[in-house]
Formats: sequence, C-alpha cells, structure tokens
Amino acid sequence: MMLVEQTTVATESLPVTEFKDHLRLGTGFADDGVQDAVLESYLRASLAAIEARTGKVLLARSFSWTLTSWRDLARQSLPVAPVAAITEVRIIDKDGNETVVSPDVYRLEPDAHRPRIVSVSSQLPVIPPHGQVEVHFDAGYGALWGDLPPDLGQAVFLLAAHYYENRSAMAAGEVAMPFGVSLLIDRYRTVRLFGEGAK
Repeated sequence: MMLVEQTTVATESLPVTEFKDHLRLGTGFADDGVQDAVLESYLRASLAAIEARTGKVLLARSFSWTLTSWRDLARQSLPVAPVAAITEVRIIDKDGNETVVSPDVYRLEPDAHRPRIVSVSSQLPVIPPHGQVEVHFDAGYGALWGDLPPDLGQAVFLLAAHYYENRSAMAAGEVAMPFGVSLLIDRYRTVRLFGEGAK
C-alpha cells in the first residue's frame, strides 16, 4: 500500500502571524517578516508530526492511495481521516492499462476515525492478478486554519513552538513530542484492535 499526497498545504492557509503572537515575537520592526519562512517550516513540521501520530489530515489536501488487494471484498478502510469525498477509483492491470470505475458501484462511508470505501452491491471492483487499484480522495478538516478543531490547532502551535525553541536539538534529531501535545491529540488517535490494520 502506498499513500501519496497529490496537493500540499498552501502557504496562505498557515497561521504564521498567529504563530508569531503565540511565540510573543516582537512586531513593528522593519524586518518583521524575516523569520516567516522559518516559522512556516516549523508549522509544517508540526502539522506533519501530528498527522503521522493521529492518522488525521488537518488541512485539506488530495491524496492517491494504491493497493494490490482489498482486505474485505465489500468494504475497505481508508488510511487517513476525515475524508470529504472519493474523487476517482482506477483499476490498473499488470500491463499498466487503466480503467476508471463508475462511481455508481461504490460510496464513501464517512467516519471520524476510520472512513471506508464501500460497495453499493455485493463487492468492490475486482483487482486483476498482479494488478492494483488507485483510490483518489480529498481529506482534511477544511482548507482554512479556523476549520481545525481548537485542540488540534493548539497542539500544532505547541509543537511548532517546541521545535522553534529547541532548534539545535531538533537538528540533531533529539526532540520528542511534548507531553502536553500528546494529551491534546490523544483522543484523535486511531486505535487498531486485533491486528485489523486498515480493515
């Protein structure tokens, strides 16, 4: 299985100004924007770390997910949440020939932790031997920072501030996730039971 991010978070979606306020950085100077690129990089690093830990996509993006078999012929859990829409499903045979599956044969089953692609009839489209399926979908809480649940937004700020204040340790790969951040994101983590994996 392979998950590929097809679009990235736009710079204008990142709350750099609010993050400056969170850090209590001085304002009103001629070089106010000199650190913007650095602060943006820490916000992006924090977003990526929290998304990896929770399995949640914070700001809206498009993804492509490739797999070689369905875990369940009737339904398949998607690798991240929340998912807003399944935009396309393609079956690819061993020779690379692609067939776009009609959206009439599947639907999205929304869920805060484990959304699924579900067959409308008895089973999902057949994946040919040595072939694969590509599921394209849009995921995220929204395109704007204000669309995030407040506790997740606060967790991003706290972790980004931790990265900023511990820059030398971060460069050496020694920075762990602070306990306060872990507390904020804990309820968003997907619990996997009985080795279900992506089922």
